[in-house]
Amino acid sequence: MNKIHVKVTVNEDEIEYLCNSEDTLLDILRDNLRLTGTKEGCGTGDCGACSIILDDKLVCSCLVLAGEVDGSKIATIEGMATEGKLHPLQKKFLEHAALQCGICTPGILIAAKALLEKNSNPTETEVRYWLAGNLCRCTGYDKIIKAVIDAAAEMRS
Repeated sequence: MNKIHVKVTVNEDEIEYLCNSEDTLLDILRDNLRLTGTKEGCGTGDCGACSIILDDKLVCSCLVLAGEVDGSKIATIEGMATEGKLHPLQKKFLEHAALQCGICTPGILIAAKALLEKNSNPTETEVRYWLAGNLCRCTGYDKIIKAVIDAAAEMRS
């Protein structure tokens, strides 16, 4: 079987990898690049645990073939904190206790980051709509929504 050679930018770092035609981007991120913050929850794009930002679009990495992203820019949860400082969303998730077991948290944070990059002042309804693709079995979502709105306000000021 021929391997596919791919060059991408992951969290601002130039990366090259070899993959099989059936490998998902999630497989490569976790198994080859050891970026294990991105989680596999369902493998069918229904839960959002594997959410990443691919070329400025929020996607489920379990639905993207690794061989199809050559030349792309990828952002994962590992790239959210910079220079040892938490992203405002990460800080607000901690302040609002908007996380529990942690399986869904990276995907929700990435989805929230993608939202705030497109809309710096979302309404509660807009946040709920945007995060609807991310399932959490541990929380009631209210703390998550409040954390996102609070982070948005801090980021605007």
